[in-house]
Amino acid sequence: MKIHLRSSLLCIGLLVLTACQSTSSPSQNNSAKPHEIAALFNQSTPEYKPETEANRTDKNIDSDITSDSKPIVYDDLWQEVIANLAFDIVPTPRLQKRIDWYLKQPDYLLKVNKRAKPYLFHITQKIKQKGLPMDMVLLPFVESDFRPKVHSSQSAVGIWQLMDSTAYHFGVTTDEWYDGRQDVLASTDAALDYLVYLYQRFNGDWLHALAAYNTGEGRVKKAIRQSKKQGKQGYFWQLKLPSETADYVPKLLALSYLLQAKHPKFKVPKLPNYALTSEVDFAQRFDFSVLASLTGVSKNQLHRLNPGYLQHQSAPEGPHKILLPLTEKQLWQSEFFQRYFSQTYTVVKNDTFYGLARRFNTSVNTLMALNNKQTTLLKVGEVLKIKKAQPLDNLMLEYQVSPYLAQEEKKPVLTMEHEYIIQNGDSLWEISKQFNVPVKDLLTWNNLKSSSLLKPGKKLVLHLPRPAKTPKKPEPKKFLSELEQLVKPNTSP
Repeated sequence: MKIHLRSSLLCIGLLVLTACQSTSSPSQNNSAKPHEIAALFNQSTPEYKPETEANRTDKNIDSDITSDSKPIVYDDLWQEVIANLAFDIVPTPRLQKRIDWYLKQPDYLLKVNKRAKPYLFHITQKIKQKGLPMDMVLLPFVESDFRPKVHSSQSAVGIWQLMDSTAYHFGVTTDEWYDGRQDVLASTDAALDYLVYLYQRFNGDWLHALAAYNTGEGRVKKAIRQSKKQGKQGYFWQLKLPSETADYVPKLLALSYLLQAKHPKFKVPKLPNYALTSEVDFAQRFDFSVLASLTGVSKNQLHRLNPGYLQHQSAPEGPHKILLPLTEKQLWQSEFFQRYFSQTYTVVKNDTFYGLARRFNTSVNTLMALNNKQTTLLKVGEVLKIKKAQPLDNLMLEYQVSPYLAQEEKKPVLTMEHEYIIQNGDSLWEISKQFNVPVKDLLTWNNLKSSSLLKPGKKLVLHLPRPAKTPKKPEPKKFLSELEQLVKPNTSP
């Protein structure tokens, strides 16, 4: 199989943008800023081996880009994703099996895209900022069908299926208040940093890195050693790996191939190429009921968009960020944002204080005082404060003052998604009895009718009570010692 990275117009020039977006670091003493990690990614340009068994995906992604190149602007996000998929794939019989599976479910991407819709633009931006192949945006589809609350049998959680230890090492916390693995944006930062780490550990081989993401770094290294002992090159396709992992990488490649090939039987969704949601950091502890009243967004919708929060309140020590179902323009125009968040304006040619005062419904004196101006002189490019934010009141409900509200606020039942494989002789009634859930819930969760036939081998989704036990945070010493080799500053003269 021939597979390598095609040049992408979006892989350079965007790394500097990470400075305005915070990304979790592996540890306090050994932090690597996003642009530093992305730089590490681009430093590695191993030799490409073009042969039928090759599993190299390490062609220098910047090699064909000139200084005059300008990224094409797409109105549809999926079209931009397709245009920038970087793996150049030639199908083989082994890969064809996965391609055929997707073709038997031509609506797969349409269905999963409904769950991904609020987050997908943000994820593509993070991928571009880190200089990663755009194919990585497909990983949550392969990992979890983009279900933020899904838990695997191995205790991996979220759209990226992060283990607790991996999430912890990359700055994602888990406690009784908050599970960052279910926070789509926070877990994306951790997962992408982990992929960068694995890419470096496997000398720029993306297939090895993806296999390690699924089954663990140690197991893939062991398989490579065994392959080389047998006189082979250690390519991914030559490795003896667990069947799940051996099938995992072809799933991603098959999805990328179908999108690039624009197969007429495989349906591609449409999605506006801008953020449909906006993240706001309230910088203090909040209650979902108060935020619902403040923003006009229902409490249920806030919980759906922010599945990382396990309670009705944020944790005392944070995080205190919330994703709102508002575009950037809608957020700026919203009453609560205009009242409680300061606004700025960048001066352009021919602007005057008088004109700006009329435009923003204020007075010249107010604008000058807000910006500590002694004269009406304005400079092009100067940033002016337009409106001073009002102090944001306490965002927590005072239950001791309002016992009625305390009675109304019921503690949410924490659930997790569980996959059940249908066995011979199973019935909906028997499954509902086994897991102590109503049959009507089984029907709703799986879009079934009471007359639907259960096919052995198919999967059912169940929403079961989440275990109350908080995962114990492991000691990060051994793992971080490997990270230190990648992010340690160069101290040589």
